[in-house]
Order: sequence, then C-alpha cells, then structure tokens
Amino acid sequence: MQSIIHTAESRGGADHGWLKTRFTFSFAGYHDSSRVHFGSLRVLNDDWIQGGAGFDKHPHDNMEIVTIMLKGELRHGDSMGHTEVLKPDEVQVMTAGAGIYHSEHNNLPDTPIELFQIWVFPREKNLEPRYDQMWFDPEARKNKWQTLVAPDIDNALLINQDAWFSRTLIQKGEALSYSFYGEKQGAYLFVIEGSVTVGNLELNKRDGAGIWDTRELSILANEDSDILVIEVPHW
Repeated sequence: MQSIIHTAESRGGADHGWLKTRFTFSFAGYHDSSRVHFGSLRVLNDDWIQGGAGFDKHPHDNMEIVTIMLKGELRHGDSMGHTEVLKPDEVQVMTAGAGIYHSEHNNLPDTPIELFQIWVFPREKNLEPRYDQMWFDPEARKNKWQTLVAPDIDNALLINQDAWFSRTLIQKGEALSYSFYGEKQGAYLFVIEGSVTVGNLELNKRDGAGIWDTRELSILANEDSDILVIEVPHW
C-alpha cells in the first residue's frame, strides 16, 4: 500500500469575509505543484459561506462537479433551467460537459452554510450537460458504506467517470473495510469529523490521505467518525 497524507493544517485557503474556504488541491490563488490532483480527483474544497452570500453566475466545462451539503441550504441556478435548494445530507452532481453557467448562494439570510465542492476529471469530454441531486439517509451509513455517487449503481448519483463516492459514520472502536471497485484505482479518504487509523496512518478531522497499490482499506475508528472515500482512476 502506498499513500500520501494531506493534514488539515497543510491545506491552502482563502478568507474573503463572506467565504472562508480550504483547498486540499491547488485552486484559485493557491498553487502547490505537488498537490494539483490525486488521479482523476482534481478539487476538494471545504467551503463556509455567510448568510445570503454566494457565487454569482460563472462558467464550467468538461468537469464532473459534486457538491456535498453539511449544514444549511444552498440555492442553485443554472443555464439548463434548474433552480434547486440543497439541504443537509443532499448531494448534487453536474456534468459540465460542453459548457454550463451556474450560480450558488446561501439560501438562508442569517445562517452560514458548510459544504464540500469536489471536481473529478470526466471519462469523456464535451458531453451534454446534466444535473441531478439526491438525499441520503444518514441512518443508512452507520457502520457501513453508503454509496453517494457511482457510474453504475442504482440509488446513487451518476458520474461520467470510474469514480465512486462512499460515506460512513463509524462508531468508536468499530472497524470497517473498503474494497476497491477496480484495478489501477486509488482512494482519497477524507475525515469529515473524528479520528481513524488506516493501516499505519492516523487521520484526524479534515485530514486527507490518497492511498493506492492495494485492493482494500481497513479503517478503525478512534472516536465516532464521519468518513468520505472518493475512489478514482489513479494515474
């Protein structure tokens, strides 16, 4: 098993007042040539957005964009005609494909929101843009994997890549294995909350680790933990 660790404190970031964000990989004004991507995983941004604030209409193309809501409500509008609100435990997937415009704003005037925005390089370019979102029951991921995004699984959001997003809530002292879906894949494990041990790696809140050259991960919860695993082709 090979691995690389990105501690929470080592991430890039920005504070615009209305937006506080941390970047696991190079993004906007933060650039680290050793942290541009992990295989097909290009962006993992940890965003806090002030009440009523947000991103005005802006373009994207040829990227699979996944938004995972943690707290609050995010109002989304796009050039495909969608006007939606995402709430906690909802996930949104967009195929930007040949090109889209969208906007994202905190739907609550006085309450900050928290979310992850994640970008994955697509399997094919210039596809027809596509949008979907789904709510996932947190009870269904207690001490087991809940698949949020996949190329081929029912009851998960579709992505145009050999990528699987899985989330679990592991109780302290419990262990859980993760088996890779394919060969030549890597997994990026991100600790949303808590602390876990993976092999000889100890990861705490908002730490991330890219892991490859193995077909299975064994995860032990040192405390109650909320874990996201993003499996992608590893180049």
